[in-house]
Amino acid sequence: MSAVDWSVLAASLAFIVAYGAWKTRRTRNMDDFLLAGRELGWPAVTLSIMATQASAITFLSTPGQAYVDGLRFVQFYLGLPLAMVVLSATAVPIYFRLKVYTAYEYLESRFDLKTRALAAFLFLAQRGLAAGLTIYAPSLILSVLLGWNIYWTNLAIGSMVIVYTTVGGAKAVGWTQLQQMLIITGGMAGAFAVVVYLLPDGVSFLDSLKLAGKFGRLEAIDFSFDLQNRYNLWSGLIGGFFLALSYFGTDHSQVQRYLSGRSVAQSRLGLLGNGLVKVPMQFLILLLGVMVFVFYQFTPPPLCFNPVQAARVRQGPAAGHYKALEDRFERQFVAKRASAHRLLAAMESGTPADVESARKLLRQDAEASDATRREAFVLIRQADPASGSGDTNYIFLNFVIHYLPVGLVGLVLAAIFAASMSSTAAELNALAATTYVDVARRLAGHAGDASGQIHLTRVFTAGWGAVAIGFACFAHHLGTLIEAVNILGSLFYGTILGIFLVAFYLKRVTGPATFYAALVAEAAVLGCFLWSDLSYLWFNVVGCLLVMLLAPLVHWLRRK
Repeated sequence: MSAVDWSVLAASLAFIVAYGAWKTRRTRNMDDFLLAGRELGWPAVTLSIMATQASAITFLSTPGQAYVDGLRFVQFYLGLPLAMVVLSATAVPIYFRLKVYTAYEYLESRFDLKTRALAAFLFLAQRGLAAGLTIYAPSLILSVLLGWNIYWTNLAIGSMVIVYTTVGGAKAVGWTQLQQMLIITGGMAGAFAVVVYLLPDGVSFLDSLKLAGKFGRLEAIDFSFDLQNRYNLWSGLIGGFFLALSYFGTDHSQVQRYLSGRSVAQSRLGLLGNGLVKVPMQFLILLLGVMVFVFYQFTPPPLCFNPVQAARVRQGPAAGHYKALEDRFERQFVAKRASAHRLLAAMESGTPADVESARKLLRQDAEASDATRREAFVLIRQADPASGSGDTNYIFLNFVIHYLPVGLVGLVLAAIFAASMSSTAAELNALAATTYVDVARRLAGHAGDASGQIHLTRVFTAGWGAVAIGFACFAHHLGTLIEAVNILGSLFYGTILGIFLVAFYLKRVTGPATFYAALVAEAAVLGCFLWSDLSYLWFNVVGCLLVMLLAPLVHWLRRK
């Protein structure tokens, strides 16, 4: 990276930390620290919700996911708009009427203390680990760029987020998210413009879409019903709906965002705005990954996009074998590029038979190239068994570092860092709020003045930051980050959602019945994860429905 890029990156990050700490230096009470004073309008609520869910993983791993798998991942979000409508009609007015600090306070008034504690602990376990993944993503960047030790990089990035979140709480999160989203939007838009500009002469944007379509990268919707297929219409609409209901309706990192609204109407509009914007935004990020894929059909890609892994195998006993694979991969690329040009020419002026013949030839060249990459990763795993399952997380990063112009590299990296800081800060604040309100104050009986409460919540913020940093040190074992974070959420979200739906709609079911049903449901979800091939989106359906079916049954048996 150039000095200009480093300056852009450093200035962006320093501004975010300093601005967030300065604007919230006079935080006076728990309403300010946990809910930003309950004074946000709907645009700020929408922005805060989007910034919280759009972590660095979204902008680092999602384009790589599209590079290897096309637009199919967008189906993951198809159930989200409907979930926003349901939550706006149900959860928002309930939370506002009770004036709760966390969603789990409601469960004690509806059920009992142990059911509230169970839901809170499930949230703390899931979100505490997920925060580690959002720290790991930008650490990955610096470790690749500079060859830094990933563990020390996790510590540095996590500490920077902890600083302004601990100082300002929810207000710091809210004040910095506008700046972060502006940086994110500018960086990703610039990357999209550059990748289109860098396409070779004679290959237009429309041509690139046609070529991507021939590779199957534009197949956004899969209508087949397959419980083992992670991404199809049905897993997105049904499993994604249940996941979005739980994430936005029971995960306090999101509930806290719209509890900060100044009224029920403002919070509802904020949720609905997120439902309208999220799917198009995710589609455009995936389309960026598809364009990077097309770009690398005409520009030689590396055999492995992770330079650290590639360097390690080149220095080991398999160096000769790896060099032979690189030479073969380079020859295969030349043939594949010629086939791509041949296919474009056939689509321009050839017959349907010419197009089909050119398409088959291109597919054969691509399959041969993919086979060489798979063989290379066998060598990489032999050289370093802890290297993970692939290089998907590094694809977009490789393009950014090597092909974006000076200045824009720093801006895109600043966008990824800003996304990480925004999401991680919101998560740490939500974790601290839940720990104080649902554990320290309710279970441990802590009481004190506003200053003492804020001080203890700041301690919890720093503590959860330390937990997240610790888990970040193990994240390189988890494969594709965008999938890892959603799999982790799906292990818990269904059960938590089931508890809340019983509370909302099954009025006669009591706390003990719901508590025991939730324990069984969570055990069943973990069993599905460990011993079945069920796609992870369906874990949310399994957990939720089991709680809703078992809770009335246990209630009836207890009465008998």
